[in-house]
This record gives sequence, C-alpha cells and structure tokens, in this order.
Amino acid sequence: MSIRTPPNLPAAVIRILKPLASILLRHGVSYMTFAELAKWVYVDTALREFGIPGRKPSVSRVAIITGLSRKEVMRVRGLPRPTDQESAERYNRAVRVITAWRQEPDFRDEHGKPALLPFSGGEKTFNELVRRFSGDVPARAVLDELKRVDAVRELEDGRIQLCAEAYVPRALESEKIHILGTDVGYLISTIDHNLRPDLEPPFFQRRVSYDNLPDQALPKFRKRTVRKAQALLENMAAWLAKHDRDTNPAVTGTVRNRAGVGIYYFEGPHSEEDP
Repeated sequence: MSIRTPPNLPAAVIRILKPLASILLRHGVSYMTFAELAKWVYVDTALREFGIPGRKPSVSRVAIITGLSRKEVMRVRGLPRPTDQESAERYNRAVRVITAWRQEPDFRDEHGKPALLPFSGGEKTFNELVRRFSGDVPARAVLDELKRVDAVRELEDGRIQLCAEAYVPRALESEKIHILGTDVGYLISTIDHNLRPDLEPPFFQRRVSYDNLPDQALPKFRKRTVRKAQALLENMAAWLAKHDRDTNPAVTGTVRNRAGVGIYYFEGPHSEEDP
C-alpha cells in the first residue's frame, strides 16, 4: 500500500518545529539528541499504531515504515522510555486540589467561594481536602507546593486561603516543560483525529485571530481572554468532576477515558510567513 504525502505537510511540520526548536536550543538540546528522541518516537508509534491486524509487529515492517535500518530499529526499540513522572504527579495533584477547593460544596463557604480552611481538625479542613483529592501524599507537602507558587497563603489564625484560580507553575521549569509536552500533545492529537476520515465524530477545534491589531488593543484582549476563558474552564471542570469516578465514586460505567478542553492565547508581530 502506497502512502501519498500531502505536498503542504513539510511546510506544516516546519511551522510546528520552529517554536519547538527555539525551546530546545534555549535549553541546550542538540540536534543529535533531538534526532535520537525522534527515532524513538517513530519506532514506538510504528509499533503501536501501524501494525497489521492479527499479526505481531515486526522489526522489518517498522524499518519499512520509518525508513530506518532493521539494526537501528532494534537498537532504538531497546532504549528506555523517556519519562517525567515526578513532574506529572506534582502537577496533577495540585490541579485536583485547587479544582476541588473551588468546585466541591464541602470546601466552599456560604457564598459559594473557596472556604478558608484550617489545616486539620475536622471534615472541612485542608488535610481532608488533600486526603480526598490527592491520594496518599502528605497534606503538608501539598501545602508547601501550593505556597511555593503563591496559590495559597496561611493567615495569622492558621487558616489557609486559596489565592489562585488555577495551578500555574512558576519556579520549577520542569513542570512548565511537562505542560509543554501534555498540552501540545493533546492539541496535535485532536488535529490528527480530525485529519482522519475514518474517525467520527470530529473533535471540536476552533481558532479566532486577526493580524492587523495595534499594540494598544492587546492588553484589553489579554484581560478579556483570561476572564472569559477562565469562566468557561471552571464550568467545564465542574461538569467533568461530577462525571469522573475519582471525584465522584457514585458514577458507574465501563472503560476508563480521558477528555478535556484546552484554551491557549497567542500574540506576536505580524510576519509574512503567517498563514
């Protein structure tokens, strides 16, 4: 079976790689290192997604699909999978705690706002919040992490106040790099889904932009984006929490799935290379 490469795909790949190359070069990642990672991804993806139904994936088939030699496929196949599990776990814990604090009635005050929580000593406490939504991680460790990114502060009476609408890593660059991997990966996966005629229904994918805006308009648009987008994400988070079996054990059903919505903002000087 022959596969036709769309003539505009190389140009699209260059658009994807330009900001990625900027990040990699800024962090000291050489081309050789990038090429090794690309080889690993090519081999792994070919093994998982491009096998022949009913047959075990073969080195020869992977070599044909990827253009690598059989010897190189075997070498790359034996390499360990790169991982950033520690950053992922830290990020997910913090997100779950802040989301529950903002959404769960047990941890909101009479006005529907995130309550001021004592650290321990009852049901409506920070310790209980962490126990219910962050697994077996010590509450003090979670508190230290949220204080580090200025998401919470301790009041003079010992109660803890939520100061942030969302968890945004500030100091640890490793966590921001983790978000790069997950968020860009999700976006490209959505586009990949929509490019495939055999997958229905298509996923929601929209963008709005104008290319002749003065500097003076940008601050207003940034603020408007934050306000509107945050409200939408909180609404979506509340719905998802009600239907997720981790946050709502009463939910029943089969299979374990992941779903979500991502919003991003972009700006920059107009370029003739812009689409």
